[in-house]
Amino acid sequence: MNLERFWPFPKHPIVPLVRLSGVIGSLPGRGGMTLASVNGILEAAFRHKHADTVAIVVNSPGGSPVQSALIGEKIRSLAERKRKRVLTFAEDVAASGGYWLLCAGDEVFAHRCSLVGSIGVVSAGFGFVDAIDKLGIERRVRTRGERKAMLDPFRPQTPEDLQLLDEIQGDVHQAFIDHVRSRRAGKLAGPDEEIFSGRVWLGERGKALGLVDQLGTPETVLRARFGDKLRIKTYGQRRSWLQRRLGIDHASGLILGAVEERLAFGRYGL
Repeated sequence: MNLERFWPFPKHPIVPLVRLSGVIGSLPGRGGMTLASVNGILEAAFRHKHADTVAIVVNSPGGSPVQSALIGEKIRSLAERKRKRVLTFAEDVAASGGYWLLCAGDEVFAHRCSLVGSIGVVSAGFGFVDAIDKLGIERRVRTRGERKAMLDPFRPQTPEDLQLLDEIQGDVHQAFIDHVRSRRAGKLAGPDEEIFSGRVWLGERGKALGLVDQLGTPETVLRARFGDKLRIKTYGQRRSWLQRRLGIDHASGLILGAVEERLAFGRYGL
């Protein structure tokens, strides 16, 4: 009888590895990275009985601050409940909301060529005031609440609208700053004006500023710690059953989502 089949402990160390990739938030036809879309894989990875460490690879240019916060809080909640250590790794880019997720690690790593940081807030849009005027189109908007139509792209911007937008962005930026200061307490090594300016750095400079702890990849770091017999069990995001079944009939949504995601990565030259 082969008793190894009934041995309750694995012969080799195991580390679950979760891949979090893409724009954070909902994207047309592609789902995007939200708490709902990654909750299952996070739960599964942290549920592993024979692992005391979970690795998380982040490859994201950012996106929704709310979803970034929700996913980050979920990771920390699972780590505390399951008593597991979390190692996070930046891949191509962990910027803005992607860096928010990277900060969920007890130890934070990046490749020397990874882009990290972008601790800031951005709002972008278009104005069509002159266009509808040339086309002879009359814009009709009725509201209750003087700020209900704030920043309507078919109306001129007002100083009051811009002031309110500045206040919202300021509050979100401060929440981001507070999160980074909390997660990287005692490790940040640069002036606030530089670290929280919204710019990005390559991994080596990010390490010097205290944004990451060490340079390294999941393969090299994990095998150095757990040995060559380590087994890495990978968990990745999946498209929903509906997205897979719709196929080409869903092409327009997929294309729109892909373009939006491409533009987000393109901001960092990727």
